[in-house]
Parts: sequence; structure tokens; C-alpha cells
Amino acid sequence: MSIIESFILTAATLGGGFFVGILIGYVLKKVIKIVAVIAGLFLAGLAYLQYHQVANINWNKLQQVSEGELTTVANLTMEILGISSGSIDGHAAATTTSFPLAMTSFGIPLAGSMSAGFSIGFMKGDKRQQEEIMNSFTVN
Repeated sequence: MSIIESFILTAATLGGGFFVGILIGYVLKKVIKIVAVIAGLFLAGLAYLQYHQVANINWNKLQQVSEGELTTVANLTMEILGISSGSIDGHAAATTTSFPLAMTSFGIPLAGSMSAGFSIGFMKGDKRQQEEIMNSFTVN
């Protein structure tokens, strides 16, 4: 592989990861806002129904159930990311020996550019921060 081909591959990895990171960050921020609004409206509706004595809500039980569900989601997230406190089996140990070489040629530039794009995309969901980002790129 020539130097030019290697440069093109690295540039495509950096640029592609950056733009994918921007898209993921922007969409994730919008989804989080929508879910927060829906959950807030649902809880406000429950409180309204309880205030007018249409429904009787056991808030302690609701808190216990929601804590259990959040713990389950956190554990599933840790499993998806491959983070565990258990021991490494033979298969995982065998695959990690070739992992550093592959990570240096493809993974580090991709992860770095994607994380930079993710942070910009996540901040871009807010208009005030978007203006600050755009002003930081202009030269006075």
C-alpha cells in the first residue's frame, strides 16, 4: 500500500467517523429531550389524576420499580459495551492479542474523530451553544 492510499484511508476514517459522530450526538440529544418531555407529561398526568382523586398512586412503589428498571438498563448497557468485572475466558484472551495492532491502524483515528464529532453534535442540539461553536470558527 502506498503512502497516498494510506493517507486516503486515514482521512476517510477520520472524516467519516467525525460526521457519523455528529449525527449520532445530534440525534441522541433530540431523542433524550423527547423522552424526558414524554416522561414528565406522564408523571404530571399521574399527579393530576391523584390530585383530583381519580387515581391513587403509590409513589414509593413507583420509585422502587423505576430504580429496578434503571438498574436493569445500566447492566444491559455495561454488557453491550463489554465492560464486566468477571474473568476473561480463553476466547476473549485469544482475540485480544491481535486487537492492539488493529486498534492502532483503524480504531484510534475512528474513535477519536467520532468522539469529537459526537461532542459537537450533542452540543449542537442547543441553539446558544451552536452559535458559540460557529463563532469560535470565525476569525476576527
